[in-house]
This record gives sequence, structure tokens and C-alpha cells, in this order.
Amino acid sequence: MGKTSIVKIMEKSSGHPVKVGDRVWCSIDWATARDFGGANCVLQFEKEMGKDAKVWDPEKIAFTFDLQAPAHSEKVATNQKIIREFCKKQGIKRVFDVNHGIGQHVMLEAGMIKPGDVILGTDSHMNLLGSVGAFATGVGNSDIAASYIAGVNWFRVPETMKIEVTGKFQKGVSMRDFLTRLVGDLGAGGMDFLAVEFVGETIDNASLADRITLCSMVTEMSGKVPLIMPSGEVLKWLVERAGPEVEKLAKEFKADPDAEYCKVLKYDVTNLEPLASCPDAPDNVKPVREVSGTAVDQIHIGSCSNGRFEDFQAAYEVLKAGGGKVSDKVRTIITPSTSEVQLALVKSGIMQAFLEAGIVCTNPTCSLCTAEHYGAMPSGDVGCSTTNRNFIGKVGKGSHTYLMSPMSAMATAVKGVITDPRDILG
Repeated sequence: MGKTSIVKIMEKSSGHPVKVGDRVWCSIDWATARDFGGANCVLQFEKEMGKDAKVWDPEKIAFTFDLQAPAHSEKVATNQKIIREFCKKQGIKRVFDVNHGIGQHVMLEAGMIKPGDVILGTDSHMNLLGSVGAFATGVGNSDIAASYIAGVNWFRVPETMKIEVTGKFQKGVSMRDFLTRLVGDLGAGGMDFLAVEFVGETIDNASLADRITLCSMVTEMSGKVPLIMPSGEVLKWLVERAGPEVEKLAKEFKADPDAEYCKVLKYDVTNLEPLASCPDAPDNVKPVREVSGTAVDQIHIGSCSNGRFEDFQAAYEVLKAGGGKVSDKVRTIITPSTSEVQLALVKSGIMQAFLEAGIVCTNPTCSLCTAEHYGAMPSGDVGCSTTNRNFIGKVGKGSHTYLMSPMSAMATAVKGVITDPRDILG
């Protein structure tokens, strides 16, 4: 019987054969922490090991300032200072301060992530690094602090679900809509502790941005890790960033043809329509046309799931087709995922068009995934967002959020009410 990708990765990392259900100790390629929670990791490590204790390998530890960046309070600023001083003392060079962006995206751009890597992080959406075939998972502060001691962590080998996606998206429809369909079909517990391999022609032709979108939402279905081995243009991009060994690793960790799966699902996206996760749960899915006309107060495009250049480019096409202005009935906010993306938007002219349209641009961060950022909503307000979660109060106590694609979000910004982007694009 052949092996799934996750079994191959965990065998490499543990140094011995494994099977589903085994509990194994794995070597860690990267232990990462954010500005939110990172200081607690540092303080816990020093409490348990002593202030003069050394981390196992400063070359395999990274910190990313991506939630409250720049600091918006003295408390946050102090926590960031604790991290900076710890890194200086330990010789940790991978410190992505307030001028970089969302940690996972920044690490990808920096060429730090390769297929088969095992990565721990304090962000529950670390697993979006599965978009390039890495096993990344969000853990608690204690697990991160413990990994600093010996560079290992234990895992249970999960079963694997395979999802095959075929077909081509119609105008106005995107990978985010397919992902929303998947969340609606499977529900919040539909991938409970599973590894998920995404395959098929639609995936093979997908951009890195699309693969990130797909993988980022696996957490919302309780999945452990999504895995897409790099191919096509994504493979070329990763080779340029991370080195020529990526090509070999992508082949090495690809699932065997006769691998065994606990479940296999097949989707054809040809006739898919724009979808929205309605308040107050990601799996409360309805067609955008079904909720069209709903009044909203705020639009946000960004986050780890839809903050890449391609996401804003798609939104720009809707804005242009809709006359180049957003409605004065709504507040429209965009947040690039990284400074690299932000600069690309400036160079392309898209950022200028957004600003002239009446859109506010914030610093590259996780932004309005939580209320810990500029743009928090007051009680009773309704928003549309491209973020991952829409639990009540997620971006402000008593507020409600519809989750949708960048194209649907921009169509809504243009019209001032929820709008199917096809009604603008034609």
C-alpha cells in the first residue's frame, strides 16, 4: 500500500516508519511566534529554563509582527520589545518586524518554506503553508516554548482525505467561492483532525494566491493540515525563492498513486456561483444572489486568506467595471498581506486607483480578522470581509460579518449593498 503525503513527511521528520494513529516525535524545521503571544513564549521559556538558557537552534526560530503592527498600545509595544531583546540575546536573525506583514506569507516570500518541512506557529492558520507542501500547524505558547529546548514536538499521525477539483471558474467566480462551497458542504467539523490533499486540474492550474486561500480555511473545518505539492508556475516561483532542491522535494513528498484515503471527494467548479458565509458562522453558506440587497456598513479585503496581489487585482477589475468609485454608504478598507504585495500594488497603479476610489489602505497585517486592529466595528454594524471567520463579535462586540471573495466584496463596496460581482462584470 502506498503512502500519503503526510505519512511521508512525518516519516522523514521522525526518522522511522509511521502509520495512521501513531504518536511520534518529529524534528522541527521552524518554530515561529507572532507579536501576539510571542512574548509569552519567550517568558515561559525563560521561566522554565532560566534567563541565560540558549535555544536549540537560533537559525530555526522566527518571529513575525503581524497582528498589532505597529503597536497600538504601550502593552503591545512592551511585548514586542521583549521579543526583540530575546532575539538579540539569542542570535535569532529571522525577526520580521512591523514593516513586513503576515508571518506565513512573509516566510514564503523569504524562501524559508519547502515541501516536507515541519513548522510550528502560534497562529491557528499556520497550515496555509500546506499550499507549498509543508506540514505547518498552529500550537499553544507552551508547545512553542518547549520546542525551543530541543527542536522537537509530538504529533498523532492523521488520516488523510483527498479532494479532487476539476473545471474552470466562470467570470466573477474564484477559488474563494469553491472554498466557501466546501465549508458549507462539510461544516465546521467536516475535516476533524484530518490531513487533506487537494488535487486535480483546477488545483494544478491554481496560482499561489488561490492555493493559500484554499489551505487557509481548512482550520475552519477543523482540519489538521492541507497539502498541495507545488507544481507549474507555483513550483517555479518557489524554486526561485527557496532553491532548486524544491523540485526534488515536491516529487519526494507527493502521495503515492496507491495511497489509502479515509474519504475521497470530487468537485467540478464549472457551474459554481459566488457564495457567502452568512452571519454568524463560516458554514452558514448561501449564494450571494440570495442575500443581494442586504445593507452593510463596512467592507474589508485582505487577511491571510485573500491578501495577495492577485486578490486585489481581481477586486480592481470589479471596481473598474463598476465606475471606479466605492459607495459613500460604506467604509471600504484593504489590507495587503505583505509589504511586497503592497509595493506591487503601488507599482501597478492599482493602489492609486483604490485610494482615488475612496478606499482606505492599512499596514500589511492580519488586520480585521480580529478587533485588534484599525477598522473594528461597533455593535449592530454589518460587514463584508474576505477573512476566515465571522463569529459574532469577531471584529467588534455585537457586529455581524458576511464572508465572501474579493470580487464579491468589491461589488458590494461599489453598490453599497451586497452584490453579485457578475452583475457588474457582465
